[in-house]
Amino acid sequence: MADIEDVLEELKEEAAEEIQAEEANAAQKEAMAEDTEAVEASAEAIASTEAMEENKKSIFKKKEKKDKKDEQIEELSDRVKRQMAEFENFRKRTEKEKTQMYDMGARNIVEKVLPVIDNFERGLAAATENTDKAFVDGMDMIYKQLLSVLAEAGVNPIEAVGQEFDPNLHNAVMHVEDEEQGENIIIEEFQKGYLYRDTVVRHSMVKVAN
Repeated sequence: MADIEDVLEELKEEAAEEIQAEEANAAQKEAMAEDTEAVEASAEAIASTEAMEENKKSIFKKKEKKDKKDEQIEELSDRVKRQMAEFENFRKRTEKEKTQMYDMGARNIVEKVLPVIDNFERGLAAATENTDKAFVDGMDMIYKQLLSVLAEAGVNPIEAVGQEFDPNLHNAVMHVEDEEQGENIIIEEFQKGYLYRDTVVRHSMVKVAN
């Protein structure tokens, strides 16, 4: 009987050891499962963080691209403004040069016409009572018409007799003393001077008193 009890006792001990081993294995498996879940959670967190970083990088890249686009637009706008300013300066310079060339050409023509006017004046002054009146009247009409056309173009005679001598307008070729006249007054004109707009084409040749 004692042997049977010993055997039963050994069996109980073995069963208890097996149960303890199984419980230890179960606890170990549970701990491993928890560790696995923690690792997976950590991996998910890392993946989420990386995704957020990627999103930030993508946003920054888009912003950089947008900034570059804005810079290109500003650069093109500045280039267009500079070209417009250069064109405006070129236009003004061209207009000024054109005006100067026109004025120069007009002055040259006026200078060539003035001797013709002088000859008209000499011819009319030389007419006498014996000269054909119709011929003189015709010459006078042509002379006045010529002066009218020149006046419309901006050419006008310089006032001389009775005016104070102005070296910018008059050329004094003779001086006389005359108590009846004021100082530096023009008393006679030998040749008419002319202005084209505000520019002297030819100075008046005059006699100045005192």
